[in-house]
Amino acid sequence: MDIPLLKALSEAPGVPGREERVRAIIEEAVRPLVDEVRVDTLGNLIATKKGAGGRRLMLACHMDEIGFYVRHIDDKGFLRVQNAGGFDTRNLLARRVLVQASSGEDLPGLLNPSGRPIHIAKEEDKKKVPEIGEFFVDLGLPPEEVSKKVRVGDPVTLVQEFGRIGRCFSGKCLDNRLAAFVAIEAMRKAARPRWDVVFVATVQEEVGCRGAGPATFAIEPDVAIAVDTTLCVDVPGVPEDERVTRQGGGVALTVMDSMTISDRALIDEFAALAGRRKIPFQLSVMPRGGTDAGPMQRTRAGHRTMTLSIPTRYIHTVTECVHETDLQAAIDLLAAYLEEPAEAAPSVRSSPKARPSRRGQKR
Repeated sequence: MDIPLLKALSEAPGVPGREERVRAIIEEAVRPLVDEVRVDTLGNLIATKKGAGGRRLMLACHMDEIGFYVRHIDDKGFLRVQNAGGFDTRNLLARRVLVQASSGEDLPGLLNPSGRPIHIAKEEDKKKVPEIGEFFVDLGLPPEEVSKKVRVGDPVTLVQEFGRIGRCFSGKCLDNRLAAFVAIEAMRKAARPRWDVVFVATVQEEVGCRGAGPATFAIEPDVAIAVDTTLCVDVPGVPEDERVTRQGGGVALTVMDSMTISDRALIDEFAALAGRRKIPFQLSVMPRGGTDAGPMQRTRAGHRTMTLSIPTRYIHTVTECVHETDLQAAIDLLAAYLEEPAEAAPSVRSSPKARPSRRGQKR
């Protein structure tokens, strides 16, 4: 695995709507592997590799991360921020951040909630969980310098170094830079795919899966696979039945989440393929949350869709953690699927003869 690539992806800033730095890293990595690269109006990176079968497979991997935008600069030079994506504020205290300032500079800052430190805090203050609106960024600069360099709308991201922890990799926004990494590694491994593979690094997933729908509308794939992380909460304090996935148990085939019920034939096909190739996998049901599979499945007349998931602990924190076994299993299974004959497994809804490409046809 190209771990330096994963490190670069993890550490790059890219809030929803400002994914350009991440997109540049992905484009450089994927361009030698494909026949065509383009960027659509929304900023989705769309890379196409021609295969032998003529059928079209779309891989959607969102490249944005939860972060903030500057919403106010006070007269003391402190920045107030608006979140872009879902944070658990318990994980935000005393964090380093990066402000991509309009001046063109990257300004380091400190993120903290307003209020007294523990030394002089009241007892009720110590028990309070701060809300997003209470957080501010301290740039350590005079107010007049802040006002010259920063403006409302500048993006702010958390800072965290990527690294290995035991048999795991940990860093920020592995949700969902892991997916782009998996897709690139799988395409490198499956040098002669039987599909026309359209890899899409999507934008603005963390604020409502906004990039995937328009991309799917334009591509109109025969099969659409969202590659994403999923909860792995096999940790103290969580009942066994709520773990969703188990770390080290292999890549996850997501049967359903709150936005999508995966195509049953695709789930069965991936499971059978994993069995034949002896690739560890697990089935998962996600009670809340969704992926790009939602808009992919419902665009135009609908598409056969599923989510291929990488079990990840501590999602939406800067210490997201993935086991090397699960990461390798995701790469191996996706690469195997790209190499397999393009004929789909029989669907529980219809016979195989009802499975031709739907491009240009009414359902």
